[in-house]
Amino acid sequence: QVEPVESGGGLVQAGGSLRLSCTASGSGDSIDTMGWYRRAPGKQLELVAIIMRDGGTSYADSVRGRFTISRDIAKIAGYLQMDSLKPEDTAVYYCNLLDLRANNHWGQGTQVTVSS
Repeated sequence: QVEPVESGGGLVQAGGSLRLSCTASGSGDSIDTMGWYRRAPGKQLELVAIIMRDGGTSYADSVRGRFTISRDIAKIAGYLQMDSLKPEDTAVYYCNLLDLRANNHWGQGTQVTVSS
């Protein structure tokens, strides 16, 4: 069973940076796509960034140019480098793994708080 675990959240001032990590046991070959989502207080779950098996990436317009998603294909590990953070980036960030059988696996989330 793939169980993603997120880490790296915290409190940072506007303009600062954080790097989120997502890890799980198993082989990276079993994972199709890896994505980061977030839920801000009172808002719906939002796709932040996704990275495909072939390395292709896609970003939400609100984070493009500030956030960078990457993954380690040898193992189940992914990262979200967040730069130039804004107060509106405050949310719980979740890692999602889609395996080759089209099963979704969600982490418990990590809180990111950006102060103004």
